[in-house]
Amino acid sequence: MDDIFDTTLNITPRGDTTDKKRRSISGGSASAFGVTDIGCRRETNQDQFLIAQLNKSMLVSSTSLPVETQSRLFGGVQGQLMLVADGMGGHAAGERASSLAVDHLVSRLLNSMHWFLDIDHEDDEKFIEDLKELLQDAHARILRDSSENIDHRGMGTTLTMAHVVWPRLYVVHAGDTRCYLVRNGTAEQLTKDHTMARRLVESGGMKPEDEATSRWSHVLWNVLGGRGEGQLIAEVRRVDLVEGDCLVLCSDGLHRYVDGPGLAEVVDRFDSAENICNELVRLAIQGGGEDNVTAIVAKPHPPRNPNSLPTSTSTAQTTPKPKPVVLDDTDMAIPISGLLQPSEEDAKLEDTNPM
Repeated sequence: MDDIFDTTLNITPRGDTTDKKRRSISGGSASAFGVTDIGCRRETNQDQFLIAQLNKSMLVSSTSLPVETQSRLFGGVQGQLMLVADGMGGHAAGERASSLAVDHLVSRLLNSMHWFLDIDHEDDEKFIEDLKELLQDAHARILRDSSENIDHRGMGTTLTMAHVVWPRLYVVHAGDTRCYLVRNGTAEQLTKDHTMARRLVESGGMKPEDEATSRWSHVLWNVLGGRGEGQLIAEVRRVDLVEGDCLVLCSDGLHRYVDGPGLAEVVDRFDSAENICNELVRLAIQGGGEDNVTAIVAKPHPPRNPNSLPTSTSTAQTTPKPKPVVLDDTDMAIPISGLLQPSEEDAKLEDTNPM
């Protein structure tokens, strides 16, 4: 199912002040682009990002039409999905937690594509509840994995997911990764940081100007996985988009160095999603880069011909075998197929937890 990805991966080593090489992964399209960088201090990259265009497709097994067998026919693009996750819990556990969250959500999505594309305006509240359940299910999946492996105990991940079905934007969120909406030169933070510092500010126990530098700004009370001491609170926000809007999803490795006004200034200064994304990551690295840095920049737009039904086109190609993407010499190689094929455990869950 590599076909759903609107992303090409370019692994580029960059210079660093230490003797190790820092690696960056970037990719995207004209309307959306993502970058994740290991930063200047970390040994591994525990961040993950995903950009995908959603459409319906069929695999042709046999036909009298002039189409190659085992080729895939696609309908028009009906939605866009973007994810940023920031893992925590140690060298290997944090990376596994963020990978597992994205893997699980993609598997769920592929098994409920009709539900994700056919959103009824009158049934918006039910869809929002289903989104919350989707995140809570991923939370439970990580907890199960951590309970089965002592090396993974306590692992967790933040997750911010943006789902666009024009003109509607749904943002599902837990942790301190963020989603910004930049409109008319102003950046609005659509998500709330689930940190102890933010709680203290809201309760009057801390001044807002002290939040960013407080040691409590790095302590999270709401993540997928973790110690599992309470039920995950899945935050969902719906926004109606207009032409010219720009979305930015990012990990705390970026927003601790680039604030809202700074982010809006970069969006205003560059035209393309790729240039905006690269500049934001460059500023975070220049500012210190003490953590992994990840960003997605998207410029959603209306369908080219919104009054017509999607038309199918043939790829006329056999899906290539997936290859592992190596993030770093010390990182785990994660096959793309692992992200796109439900595990046996996930398949069993489909019977007990239908979407």
